[in-house]
Amino acid sequence: MVIAAGEEMLVLADRLLGFAAAEGASQAEVLVDADESALTRFANSEIHQNVATLDRRLSLRFVDGRRVGCAATNRLDEASLRRLAASAARTARLQPELEEAVELPEPGPITPVAGAYSPGTASTSPEMRAAAAREVIAAADAAGVLAYGSLATHLERVGIVNSKGVRAFEERTWAQLITVCMGPDGEAGYAEADAVDATTIDAAAVGREAASKARHSRGAVAVEPGDYPVVLEEYAVADVLDTLGYIGFSALAVQEGRSFHEAGRVVGSELVTIVDDARDPAGMPASFDYEGVAKERVTLIERGVCRDVVYDAQTAARAGRRSTGHGLPAPNPWGPFPLNQLMAAGETPRDDLVAGLDRGLLVTRFHYTNTVHPKLAIITGMTRDGLFLVEDGRVVGPVRNLRFTQSYLAALAGVEAVSRERRLLRGYLGPVVVPALRLSAFTFTGATEH
Repeated sequence: MVIAAGEEMLVLADRLLGFAAAEGASQAEVLVDADESALTRFANSEIHQNVATLDRRLSLRFVDGRRVGCAATNRLDEASLRRLAASAARTARLQPELEEAVELPEPGPITPVAGAYSPGTASTSPEMRAAAAREVIAAADAAGVLAYGSLATHLERVGIVNSKGVRAFEERTWAQLITVCMGPDGEAGYAEADAVDATTIDAAAVGREAASKARHSRGAVAVEPGDYPVVLEEYAVADVLDTLGYIGFSALAVQEGRSFHEAGRVVGSELVTIVDDARDPAGMPASFDYEGVAKERVTLIERGVCRDVVYDAQTAARAGRRSTGHGLPAPNPWGPFPLNQLMAAGETPRDDLVAGLDRGLLVTRFHYTNTVHPKLAIITGMTRDGLFLVEDGRVVGPVRNLRFTQSYLAALAGVEAVSRERRLLRGYLGPVVVPALRLSAFTFTGATEH
């Protein structure tokens, strides 16, 4: 199957929009999302899987007054599009009326952002992914450990039209190389690289980072749980931003009274500024959201103070303002999320973060984090793939993993230093650009055997 691009995709969406009108829609929206993704996975220092998917999906949001129905298909013939429109219409008319009027976004100017698409990623071959895996494995071999991981590449073509005149199309790419290197006694090290352009990823460097961390994790000793000053590497900081974005930086979370975010509230150190900006070239750029609204830069926390949250069309209408361009594909009961977060860099060289610890812990990343109390941003989880004891400003040895129960807001309030270097990573909400942090205290509540 050949995936149509650009105007061809929008023409397909126009046809479905016409069928929705024929079914009596008062408003309608069509999202065409075409995805080409590929993955090369390796384990025990051997490539064991190479897969690729190619799909195109049409989603219809059918509005009938205050009732909404959604339906989707990946069949593109005319009969299937007519059935899709009829199905969405039937679904809408079976729904109870919503308390609030439904208004799809009005068309607005969308300035195409530079850097969303890379031909290097779009044309990545299995041989190129295999070559990157070999570089990671070679680094693991040199350190006497085994490499596990994957290199994924994605090409997304997004087209959106609605009955009010919204009409947008964009191609976006991204790539992610992740690896965990493991030794015979369970020692492990993690590393990751993400980019719009897969050809810019230095696979050998990723392999060396993970392999070195695994090698230096041999012979980990137990330490007592408790409060420790810590340095959080970028992988751990990415989890902090992802989690806060999920539980607190959404307008729906604020409107439903379950968010910690209050404009003007001090929640962090003056060193902490977090924005959501899909147009920043440091991240993975995008011009518009899945409702066809231009992406806006939103300041979430400025010098430790809560400023704003992100909106989609529904939450914006409720607040009497315009969407900030953070709508997700319909049906969407979760509301908007910040999908392109960036934390401001500091002035401290990354290596000096550890040098500033008298006695504390260096944390590579967090694992299996879950929310205990969203209003207080209390999170529980574990360290993973590299935890080290620091004394007198230097790493003295590996430590067995610890469980933590910690307010991420209290963690931000205790930020003492921020690295001037930042890394682009990809969390579960989307890309993040983060520095490493030194915190005055972090609460560890339990120990593990490994």
